[in-house]
Amino acid sequence: MTDYTKANYVAQKGTVSPDPTRDFALTIARAAEDRKGGNILMLKVAEVSYLADYFVIVTGFSRVQVRAISQAIQEKVEQEWHRLPLRMEGQAEGSWVLQDYGEVIVHILMPKEREFYNLEAFWGHAERISLPASGRVGE
Repeated sequence: MTDYTKANYVAQKGTVSPDPTRDFALTIARAAEDRKGGNILMLKVAEVSYLADYFVIVTGFSRVQVRAISQAIQEKVEQEWHRLPLRMEGQAEGSWVLQDYGEVIVHILMPKEREFYNLEAFWGHAERISLPASGRVGE
């Protein structure tokens, strides 16, 4: 996580988090949950990949919903963390949108794509971060 993001986190939350990148990923998961994203999964891939520290994987049940989840994530991250994705792919097609925030990569997939690519199995050696079953993600 960049020094700017860490400083921004402290300024907003008033505390120093032991893992601000995890908090950043939870913000993304909450935004996906707000748009009724399904089967939200957080993987801590820092120990097994140089690509990112966390992956957030979400199912959208229509192309419109996939795009809406993507937009909600972008808006919430911009509002709370003052950041935009470094790269974004798949918005036009809407079957698999990828948002790259550097230390967190977001995959929003339609059910067929999620089943076919099976990112959970591919990154099965990564640590799964449990999200609360009831209530809001991360609370």
